[in-house]
Amino acid sequence: MAFKTPQQITLAGIKTGETKAEMSVGKVLVGSFLAGAYIAFAGIVAISVSSGMNPDTWGTLPTFFTGIAFVLGLVLVIIAGSELLTGNMALVPLAVLRRRVGVGKLAVNFGLVALGNLIGSIFVAYFLAVKTGVVTDELPLARLETIATKKGIEESDWQIFLRAVGCNWLVCLAVWMALSAEDIAGKVLAIFFPIMAFVAIGFDHVVANMFFLPAAIFANVPDLTWGDAIHNWIFAFLGNFVGAAVFVAGAYYYLYGKTGDDAPAESGAAERTSDGRFAREEDAPVGTRH
Repeated sequence: MAFKTPQQITLAGIKTGETKAEMSVGKVLVGSFLAGAYIAFAGIVAISVSSGMNPDTWGTLPTFFTGIAFVLGLVLVIIAGSELLTGNMALVPLAVLRRRVGVGKLAVNFGLVALGNLIGSIFVAYFLAVKTGVVTDELPLARLETIATKKGIEESDWQIFLRAVGCNWLVCLAVWMALSAEDIAGKVLAIFFPIMAFVAIGFDHVVANMFFLPAAIFANVPDLTWGDAIHNWIFAFLGNFVGAAVFVAGAYYYLYGKTGDDAPAESGAAERTSDGRFAREEDAPVGTRH
């Protein structure tokens, strides 16, 4: 099974982040709508497979099954191709650190992707989860209420933030390792364990919560308001950004991105001119630049 080394993953991540930051507004919005919908589909499956499991009997196994089911979301995002905010929180900052894009483009990308993810998530929550009756039957609704009440009402600001840090550290490791794999089976395997882990632990993913909380509101879960949803999204966004930008993008840029030769993602070789010199000055390793 072919795979990239950590150095090659870093170079691929820089290139991917640059590509994402340079996408047109229309493509970003369509891609991010799809990603929001894909995460919402995973949320529906997760509720469906874990509903009706009494914790007195099953203990913490419902969250484990929820995590296994939720893997679907990132598999669809990565394999089918779309724009997920939490993944971009690692890849676009990599390109910024390598000075391939500016902070302004990062902010625009994050804003557009967050908007598209929200629209896609809410679309699926309203039309395909609630209006279809899929999550409003007794057992799925009880499970949805448990998840949404925990995230929207019971967790403190600090808990949401820290859970979001842990969440996106794991999510972006899944994205990172998926960049390493050269075939679909390898990508799916790389995605499976980190995604299963963050959900089973009970961490907070801002885009997932863009599905769970609106779905619960649309299903008339008691005491849950849009104010609760927005409150959660703000702290989950901040924590997700720290988890991605510091513990994945920042750490791996320090390890491999500062001195690594820039290269096409597939070959791992930096582009050179006919005389053997690097095509761009910043591509050359530190210490060899003029």
